[in-house]
Amino acid sequence: MKTNRARPLVGLSAYGLTDGDRYHLPADYVKAVRRAGGCAVLLPPGGEDWREALPLLDALVLTGGGDINPDRYHGARHETIYNLDEARDASEFALADAVLDGDGDHGGLPTLGICRGAQVLNIAAGGTLFEHLPDHYGAAVAHRAPPREPVAHAVTVDATSKLHAVLGSLHFTCQSWHHQALREIPPLFKPVAWAPDGAVEAIESPGRRFLLAVQWHPELTAAEDAVQQKLFDALVKAAR
Repeated sequence: MKTNRARPLVGLSAYGLTDGDRYHLPADYVKAVRRAGGCAVLLPPGGEDWREALPLLDALVLTGGGDINPDRYHGARHETIYNLDEARDASEFALADAVLDGDGDHGGLPTLGICRGAQVLNIAAGGTLFEHLPDHYGAAVAHRAPPREPVAHAVTVDATSKLHAVLGSLHFTCQSWHHQALREIPPLFKPVAWAPDGAVEAIESPGRRFLLAVQWHPELTAAEDAVQQKLFDALVKAAR
């Protein structure tokens, strides 16, 4: 059971097992949660550990990483798809299903999806992805640098959205690191932020206390950029 903790427990989905037989996650995620006043707990993929851990959590972050198996959203196997991980897909979609189940114990769990995590939430709710952004939006806006590196681009936010209430900003520059993005947005969510080329950069669930997902990587610049840190601050505040 949850108790009155000094710091809320925030679960972070970890990357899959490496060739060196290790689980890992970039430290930027943990540091951003700690700055917000949360206690970070890593959730490695595989097995059913998440079932025991989830009832103990006060909030959840579905993190970035490699691509999702396109079979999950009836997509095409584009040649640029990389780092498929069936164990990670299984664990994160199970977490997403538990969070999205409005009638379940975890329907109200404050949840933030980041990049891949935004895509997981969108697919779990019935949405789809663009398999490769340049094929649909062209190259006017770079969403990642070659070969696979982060790049900066502008974002515009819906002034009526919860995201705007969290960030306090309608326009800012983010660190982007993806080649896929949200295509069909299911009814549970609404798009609330866009890149200059029209690609959806954030979705939120109007009926939930805190169910928000961004396509960019706020953790990369949150230490220096107060706008990006506000996402983690708001998540931990909701967890309290």
